[in-house]
Amino acid sequence: MKPTIRDVAKKANVSVSTVSRVINQKGYVHKDTKDIILKIIDELGFVPNQLARSLSSRSSKIIGVIVPHIGPTFYGELLEGIELQAASSGYKTMFCHTGDDPERELEYLRFFEEYSVDGLIIASNFTNKDKLETLNIPIITIDHILDENIPSITSNNIRGGELGASALVKRGRKNIMVFRGPSFLLTTVERTIGALNVFKNNNLYVDIFDFDLVKPDTKLIEQILINNPKTDAIFAFSDTLALATMNIIKKIGKKVPEDISIVGYDNTAFASWSSPRLSTINQPVRLMGQQTFIKLARLIRNHELETLHDVIDVDLIERDSI
Repeated sequence: MKPTIRDVAKKANVSVSTVSRVINQKGYVHKDTKDIILKIIDELGFVPNQLARSLSSRSSKIIGVIVPHIGPTFYGELLEGIELQAASSGYKTMFCHTGDDPERELEYLRFFEEYSVDGLIIASNFTNKDKLETLNIPIITIDHILDENIPSITSNNIRGGELGASALVKRGRKNIMVFRGPSFLLTTVERTIGALNVFKNNNLYVDIFDFDLVKPDTKLIEQILINNPKTDAIFAFSDTLALATMNIIKKIGKKVPEDISIVGYDNTAFASWSSPRLSTINQPVRLMGQQTFIKLARLIRNHELETLHDVIDVDLIERDSI
């Protein structure tokens, strides 16, 4: 393993910033201390990198991004948007996924502190909120509000729930199910609120089932559909969940949309490739990622934000599944 600037600092019994001043030849360091540091650098074979040099300018030009998982759908597109905008501003991006594990969250916080990131974007359901203040850097959340005092960018999930439910009601569907994500997610709660507002206003009772939005249990989906043969519509809170459900509908000998209409959520590329093509709620995921970095960059430059919490609108993409 290559020695790091922290290895040098530890062996010299000085701070990382002191080693950085010696490397960059900026700022005062006592000659004896400087000689010791240079000797240790030589002994360890340490090669100063861009991160070490950046410490003297108090800017690493690196941002951290925490997501619960990485995949080709929502989070993949989100990360692309963040990275694209960050790169255009001369920033590098460190992506970390927690798997919703609190211990991994803490591990990554220590990691970001070690690399002196300039700012942090959190797209996961972060549980160690009280530890964030120790970083002393700008933080923005995306796709949910972690704290009223932490800036955020979200899409209009309540509106999305209303649009999906309305699309099914307009087609005269009466026996409707909602296949949603984990109930502890704010996005799930908001979409449920929007959908139930529409269903209740139309005197419709719906059954709700919770799934993993990325890797839904297809055996459970099949069991639910077999046990509820009168079901004529499903509102799924992710395209992945909707497409998995469409496959199960075909497996049990029914047709979409003739027997069961289905609406998804996210408008991923897969939605337009399916057969039939999936109707879905479109949220501009890449734009959300880009706007989040723009907002974070303003905070890094100590610029005041016009709004603390931005909400991006959504719309219904009607295709063939309803």
